[in-house]
Amino acid sequence: MCPEARLGGVRPGIEDLASIFWSAANRKSARCTETVSFDKRNRGPGRGTKLSTIRRIIEHNRTLICYDFSMRKDKEIVFKMRKSGKSYNEIYAALKIPKATLSDWFSKIDWSNDIAKKLAIAVQKQHTIRLVELDKIRGTHLKRAYNEARDEANEELKELKYNPLFIAGLMLYWGEGDKLTKYSTAITNTDPNLIRLYVSFLKNACRVPEKKIKAHVLIYPDLNEEDCRKYWAHESGINLSNFTKSTTILGRHKTRRIKYGVCIIGISSTYFKVKVLEWLKLLPRELMNAKYYAKM
Repeated sequence: MCPEARLGGVRPGIEDLASIFWSAANRKSARCTETVSFDKRNRGPGRGTKLSTIRRIIEHNRTLICYDFSMRKDKEIVFKMRKSGKSYNEIYAALKIPKATLSDWFSKIDWSNDIAKKLAIAVQKQHTIRLVELDKIRGTHLKRAYNEARDEANEELKELKYNPLFIAGLMLYWGEGDKLTKYSTAITNTDPNLIRLYVSFLKNACRVPEKKIKAHVLIYPDLNEEDCRKYWAHESGINLSNFTKSTTILGRHKTRRIKYGVCIIGISSTYFKVKVLEWLKLLPRELMNAKYYAKM
């Protein structure tokens, strides 16, 4: 069933729609051609189009036209909601308008981008508080906190699953990350681009505060530790103060050396680790579900 379009509180019939579009088509300021696709060439009825022709078009495209009327009304509501500070997720929950459509409407509007930044800061503050509070929890309360972490991961995934950076970063961790320890979500690699992408995943997709992200370098005896630390600090975008003491390792080959050693970067938080493992369980199912792509 098509969305219910209303004109003056009444759902328009075919004759009503035909009259409206015939009148619009014969005005210089016709707007129907801007919003409704009547055929494969995305052209609306032009001036001089017969009323019977428009009626026949509407009979075959009733769903599209009714949807167009409802979308005009919804768009006004959406703009009011966005101006009041609502997120895409909240707007989608209320009106079921796809986030891709919302992005098309708002991505180039300055005041909307300002709202997005404020919402992101608020989320990051909440996340920081949660990670800090977890350090104080013990015993049965800790088990309850981990259950909350799983619930939080499920809720956040509703929006994050459409974020390319989130998907890329989580897949990186799935392939390269430490999954044995209970607290570490670190990856180890020699590719600066991979390290930089993972840091961006932590900071921008997961909203982990930069001060929580730690790194250290595995170096060979003949490498300069300070040079290696500066190199990885620059490449990862993480402050040098976030690097812990480097570890010296002995390689198998005397001449084959990695110029700047190996970088290990991530955060230590059991709460966050529980969330990441929950995402790894849920996201592949979403990506293999046809309904996921229908909502994009």
